[in-house]
Amino acid sequence: MASIDTLPPLRDVITTHGLSARKSLGQNFLLDLNLTAKIARQAGDLTECDVLEIGPGPGGLTRGLLAEGARRVLAIEKDQRCMPALAEISEAYPGRLEVINGDALEVDALSHLTPPIRIAANLPYNVGTELLVRWLTPKEWPPFWQSLTLMFQKEVAERIVAEPGSKAYGRLAILSQWRADAKIVLHLPPEAFSPPPKVHSAVVHLSALETPRFEADAAVLSRVVAAAFNQRRKMLRASLKSVAPNIEDRLIAAGIKPTDRAEVVPLEAFCALAREVVKP
Repeated sequence: MASIDTLPPLRDVITTHGLSARKSLGQNFLLDLNLTAKIARQAGDLTECDVLEIGPGPGGLTRGLLAEGARRVLAIEKDQRCMPALAEISEAYPGRLEVINGDALEVDALSHLTPPIRIAANLPYNVGTELLVRWLTPKEWPPFWQSLTLMFQKEVAERIVAEPGSKAYGRLAILSQWRADAKIVLHLPPEAFSPPPKVHSAVVHLSALETPRFEADAAVLSRVVAAAFNQRRKMLRASLKSVAPNIEDRLIAAGIKPTDRAEVVPLEAFCALAREVVKP
């Protein structure tokens, strides 16, 4: 199998540096460099972009991003053990890779990046959803990133792209689809990873929209959607009664049947309801 660069195969890197994946860090390493390059390609043309990568581990996707021409990669890795392996990649790509040993939930990545910025990551399973929600809920929109190309457990990926009426449809779908185009671009079986996880994985690509798909206040929409899906088996007239007075009238004004449940209500109607509930 042809290599994408002149560095050793990932299996050798892991052996050399004693990098067994740690469950406590949500680690599952991708070992096929051709696959990591394929994931990098899902992020589009990176030659004019800085790329933020979270949880590079031994650097499989990092090498894919650099081999695919990323202008610069900022990799944030919590596991100190991975630093020597990542330093070897940095030497092979002078001036194009910066590695920060730290927690992605705490590091100020923006101060190390120059726009345009894209995010690409095989996210650690234990922080993946939290990071996605942060990236989708900045104080100002459009966000600092152009696109997100992220690997999740298949079940999480399906929640991001879910449509009304499906079991997977919920808060994550609405949050993702309100201000971005979201699609699953790649499926990966457990055996693509070391160690193989118990679940399948999928890569989701989200492209930021210039403005939200429908008008709504972000905080109000979040509150309405949270209340609706926290009791998703209840009719909306019951689950939303604490959100605003005369909730049945407001639901009707938004074009929603008070007897509907949250899982059948489309994004546009939730945005309409968010506008209704702030009216006197």
